[in-house]
Amino acid sequence: MNVVIIRHGAVDYNIRKWGNSEEVNQDFEAYNHAPIISAKYHVPQGNYMAYYVSSLPRTLETARAMFGDCDYIATDLIDEVPISASVSTKLRLPLVFWNTSSRLQWLFNSKRQKESRKETIIRAEKFVDGLILKGEDCAVVTHGFFMITLLKVMKNKGFAVTGKTSGFANGEFVVAKL
Repeated sequence: MNVVIIRHGAVDYNIRKWGNSEEVNQDFEAYNHAPIISAKYHVPQGNYMAYYVSSLPRTLETARAMFGDCDYIATDLIDEVPISASVSTKLRLPLVFWNTSSRLQWLFNSKRQKESRKETIIRAEKFVDGLILKGEDCAVVTHGFFMITLLKVMKNKGFAVTGKTSGFANGEFVVAKL
């Protein structure tokens, strides 16, 4: 079984570089619903039996740009790890602070974040178990930060991953074989 895992295309939204907690949460939410920038991406063409996308619109847009009109299976199991402001403040802080502190809270399973690392792993395991059960070649269009957890889970379940395991550019892919 070959699974091609692809990061969605570039999003047409600029998150402000400085903001308070309310502004940052607004930007994170707006980013989730923004369209992608039209571009051509190279992905391995294959005899895919299924095409999976997350429930966030940018993955479906990306999949359509890559594979055309197909029957896509949308699932929130491969949604991006949700992020929210790590503290409530009117103080305007740099985006790098918000991204870093929020991801650290996720890593340490803070209740301040909408989802903990443990919950993300469970979600990824459920998705991978479903893939293994079906046993068919497929393409998965998902999100950069989530891909890190997804690939770790796949490796733990016996997949061999070709390509890097973090720092994915928009439209970049890796192949996992079982």
